[in-house]
Amino acid sequence: MTTLSFEEKYKIISTQDPSYDGLFITGVKTTGIFCRPSCRARKPKIENVIFFDTAKSALQHGYRPCKICKPMEKLGETPSYIQSLIKELQQNPYLRIKDNDLAVRGLEPNHIRRWFKDHHQMTFQAYQRMLRMNAAYQKIEGGKSVLDSALEIGYDSLSGFNESYRSIFGEPPTSSEKKDLLQITRFTTEVGPMFACASSQGLCLLEFTDRRMLETEFKDLRKRLNAVILPGTNPYLKQVEMELLEYFQGKRKVFSVPLHTPGTDFQQSVWKGLRDIPYGQTRSYKEQALALDKPNAVRAVASANGQN
Repeated sequence: MTTLSFEEKYKIISTQDPSYDGLFITGVKTTGIFCRPSCRARKPKIENVIFFDTAKSALQHGYRPCKICKPMEKLGETPSYIQSLIKELQQNPYLRIKDNDLAVRGLEPNHIRRWFKDHHQMTFQAYQRMLRMNAAYQKIEGGKSVLDSALEIGYDSLSGFNESYRSIFGEPPTSSEKKDLLQITRFTTEVGPMFACASSQGLCLLEFTDRRMLETEFKDLRKRLNAVILPGTNPYLKQVEMELLEYFQGKRKVFSVPLHTPGTDFQQSVWKGLRDIPYGQTRSYKEQALALDKPNAVRAVASANGQN
């Protein structure tokens, strides 16, 4: 099949032709919403449009599903109980529906998981995590007031919104002046969308936006640095984005962005060993342990790798 150009896709969304549904997804930059090509919503200006191949890709880039065209539901293929779950999460993206909750409703968790994997290449839990992350991130990004953000998502007061936000990024948006500020941004790389987080001293975290343990990593980072995480940017975030671009273009072999990575002496030694591995080479956990003169510390080295 011939690949559609940007201009052709934009023309298609003007006609709202349902025959193109499933071929691509439309993202609207100004609203953070993604839609089917046939969506009945008002057509966005061309400069505010971005196209994705799949709904999963749109979610990874921070977009939320449209409530009008319901792009997470496969036409004629979505059971009513799946539709109900998707609608419930659209109404409250901070909701956490666990396997036990599904069982109480008479739903088989493995069946729900398989449906999302088969239709959207992600698990039901991964879908929920992305919705929570995107809602929390987008509603505070750009200086929008906390109250407006809470009301737009559907909260009647700040208390519920702050509690939900705290579960992901730690402190509520009205953060304490006693804590340091970690700024977080999202950008696209050759290997997928990533979150980067930095303090005033350097880069603290660089991770894929769909990583399963991302919320746990945020929690650990906040605790280690006694800090609050809020969307924003600083020189280190701009630097790492540029250096990653140069790396994937084959123009860079060594990264120079300063790092701010609190950890134990052992963890620091493992992480330094990782940075010392020559370009294009790999090391096993066993080889790393031997290089540290700790041949029996293979599992500890593996754990430190997972936390780097």
